[in-house]
Amino acid sequence: MTLETIARVPAGFPVERVLAHPRLPLLACFDAGRPAVHVLDHAGGRLAAIGTETAAYNPAAPWERFTRTPAAAWHPHEPLLVVSGESGMTRWTPGGMSTRDSARYHGVAFSPDGAALWASPSSSDEPAAWNCSDVVDLASGAVGSGPQWDTGVAEHPAGGLVATLRSNQGLTLVVFAEPGAGIRSRALVLDADGYGPPIFSPDGQYLAIAGNAYENLLQVFEFPSLRRVLATGLGSRQAVAFAAGALWFGVPDGPLVGIDLDGGTTVEHSLSGSPATALAATATGELVAAAGSELVLLGRATADPVLDPSRVAEFLATTTEVSDEDDLDEVPATLDPEPAWLRLRAALDARSAP
Repeated sequence: MTLETIARVPAGFPVERVLAHPRLPLLACFDAGRPAVHVLDHAGGRLAAIGTETAAYNPAAPWERFTRTPAAAWHPHEPLLVVSGESGMTRWTPGGMSTRDSARYHGVAFSPDGAALWASPSSSDEPAAWNCSDVVDLASGAVGSGPQWDTGVAEHPAGGLVATLRSNQGLTLVVFAEPGAGIRSRALVLDADGYGPPIFSPDGQYLAIAGNAYENLLQVFEFPSLRRVLATGLGSRQAVAFAAGALWFGVPDGPLVGIDLDGGTTVEHSLSGSPATALAATATGELVAAAGSELVLLGRATADPVLDPSRVAEFLATTTEVSDEDDLDEVPATLDPEPAWLRLRAALDARSAP
């Protein structure tokens, strides 16, 4: 699993997150200093900058930063990036950019066929706007109502199934659905909230989820069994990716760690002493690592992953479509009887006791 450096690209700004196009050599890089998104190609060519006129983040106000961070999504096939930010909804293509006033969305994702943009929370003014989402038809611009989701949407690489998160302070549900249909009857239950988007491995065998509001974790589950096969600490929930034949993640003030989940072997790769702030997998299987204001493109000679479509078929065959979360067959990710929020409250109570 030894990585080889293909290219080093000075970004010119501190990179907080990298979003790679699923088919094309394009990168959307989130600026760590302000709510801006920069579009680059794999060779480091600067194609566009969205939101660079915005005010810098206030480091002392983490909640303000959360609310100001833009949401972005690549079209599954075309060179089209959508960014929902402080100035509205911006669409970038190689032909130029256009921005229009719109609701401010915390998350955006394209439908697998690319015909619609899924956006969360709903643009409705109702108090329960977080309980549903918007479905924006790209051809007409018409806005319809969609199901609840809040933390990214991931399509299984074999197609026919998507996974997303429904977060609450006490727990988070990882729910699965056929595109355009209701959720399936089996869901994964995570402790607390504060997770990043789910990530499927290229062969569809594993599902990785990073984050947690109380402790930064990386958890990996086998699919379709949803059996947890890995739980470990990491540096940033943005620094996780399946690429170059392994699951790679960053650790605080340390190197990249790569795990062969099938073989159980682990390797480390140093980025010249700088910890990775973000990782992403390119369409051709290389790893993009952000280290400060530099992007490093890494790769190794490896066979293409063997995709097994029967995993999705098995999941669909063993679940049913449901309309109510009360009908979900929940699979706990951990057997810890006390959730993180309860352990934290107990610790605070103990410290404040006379």
